Amino acid sequence: MQAIVRLFEKSICFVILLILFSSFQVEKSNSEKVAGNRFLRIQGPDIVTPDGEKFFIQGINLGNWLNPEGYMFYFSNVNSYRTINDAFCEMVGPDFTNWFWTEFKKNYITGEDIAYIRQTGMNSIRIPFHYKLFTDEDYMGLTSGQNGFEIMDTLLNWCRREHLYVIFDMHDAPGGQTGDNIDDSYGYPWLFESEESQELCCDIWKRIAERYANDTIVLGYDLLNEPIAHYFKDDYPHLNKALEPFYKRCVASIREVDRNHIVLLGGAQWNSNFSVFTDWKFDDKMMYTCHRYWCDTLQNNIQDFVDFRDKVNLPLYMGETGENTDEWVASWTRLMNRNNIGWHYWPYKKMAERACMMIVPKPENWDLVIEFTKKDRSSFAKIREARPDQKVVKKAMTDLLENIKFANCRKNTGYIEALGMKP
Repeated sequence: MQAIVRLFEKSICFVILLILFSSFQVEKSNSEKVAGNRFLRIQGPDIVTPDGEKFFIQGINLGNWLNPEGYMFYFSNVNSYRTINDAFCEMVGPDFTNWFWTEFKKNYITGEDIAYIRQTGMNSIRIPFHYKLFTDEDYMGLTSGQNGFEIMDTLLNWCRREHLYVIFDMHDAPGGQTGDNIDDSYGYPWLFESEESQELCCDIWKRIAERYANDTIVLGYDLLNEPIAHYFKDDYPHLNKALEPFYKRCVASIREVDRNHIVLLGGAQWNSNFSVFTDWKFDDKMMYTCHRYWCDTLQNNIQDFVDFRDKVNLPLYMGETGENTDEWVASWTRLMNRNNIGWHYWPYKKMAERACMMIVPKPENWDLVIEFTKKDRSSFAKIREARPDQKVVKKAMTDLLENIKFANCRKNTGYIEALGMKP
């Protein structure tokens, strides 16, 4: 009899535990559903707000800030961070160069820049970053203990204050995803042939997603910028085939810690070739991102993107475009708006006279720096021969650090108006 009583008591305890667990699961599910409702979400070909209103992306890229590119310094052959850094070190030494990059990160984008972007009427930004900002590798003034999260935390606080949504863009992936200067690689998209690089890439995205999983000012994660340049399309067909499987692996890592945010997938060959995708909706919070430059502003120059968007019935937005005249920008913007393709123009700020929102004045004697980068530096003897006066170069670099500050830049009124914004 006592055995029966004990069995009955155990059964009662099991039922109670089962009820409690079920209640917890329901409460957890409801909690996640409420939390999820605070984020932008996908609805057919549109992004919608928590209130159910359509959200149409209109904004700018913060290019050159966290992934320096040579052409924005008026350099030509010296065109990725690694080669720019080498040239600076050859002119003024590694210690001064490290100091320069540390100050560059502080000055290039500040709260004033973010406030102004919002003031023009834009609703979002895309932030290109180098994967090394989240490792212990030598990058932009730090040889270990990179401060990527510190920078992003500060940026998100500025954007939260201004109600400006943010897309994280891994512009430079481990090993290189493009095989050209834009990913700071070694001339080939080694990411797709390296298990170590793929693991590191997924780990970085997982850590980013875990940190910002509940941050509603984050729109989403642009997993790879312009993967697999067109040079490799025909001779290395296995690279295109590897793109979608890697995206799936990356998304799976993110979903372990973040079910709230949208993931953005770019096509092969400069974010233009979407035929590489077969499983179009493998995640319930995904969309696609295209890029296009230097073409006519006619419907047939965007029709391939429209056809793909309509086929998959998911949002597709222009993550990069621009680098053109005000007239072209105005016409291209109208074309994208008519076709329900949101946009982030490239870039916000650079040392140029046009094709950006904010113009950075060229420092005095910067031409000496430019000339050095053009010379033959293939041996130590040739570096010594080509090196300009160090004091003059240090002064030019220091002046640049002042010139990049918001207060010292010049607003490009015509360009901003061409975007349909208010200067």
